[in-house]
Amino acid sequence: MTLSTGRWTLRLLLVTLAITPVRRVTGWNRLIGFRRMLGLFAFFYATLHFTIYLAIDQFFDWETIVDDVTKRPFITAGFAAFVLLIPLAMTSTRGWIRRLGRRWQQIHRLIYVSAILAVVHFIWKVKSDLRDPLFYATVLAILLAVRAAYWIGRRTQGSRLRTQDSGL
Repeated sequence: MTLSTGRWTLRLLLVTLAITPVRRVTGWNRLIGFRRMLGLFAFFYATLHFTIYLAIDQFFDWETIVDDVTKRPFITAGFAAFVLLIPLAMTSTRGWIRRLGRRWQQIHRLIYVSAILAVVHFIWKVKSDLRDPLFYATVLAILLAVRAAYWIGRRTQGSRLRTQDSGL
């Protein structure tokens, strides 16, 4: 159960991150309406994954859990990924978006860090067959590269326009 919920968390995080690039490439702007729901599903599965770890794997042995989080790097990465998703889930309502204004976007960029940590968690967890974790890492790398290319393209285009406007 732990592995299954972890995989679904990672899949949903990646699908959530894929919405914007797919929308930009295809022009399917309706996809943006599913992003919040998919992100909340990812949080639900992450919560389920963490709860299974707490209840079934560790039987709520808090001393062992704290030891795990502090001494086992893959648990530390997974825990950090989960903790970073909490403010995203909490601020996903229209009211929070309105209250936070531009800061909302800054908070929601934590999904990139959380996804990276989730992939690292999976890679460090697996001892021998790294094919699945590396597949997820590759998908994440592609999604982040597409976003970076778009961001760089926009900045380059903006600086070109500013240069043209200044008469240089």
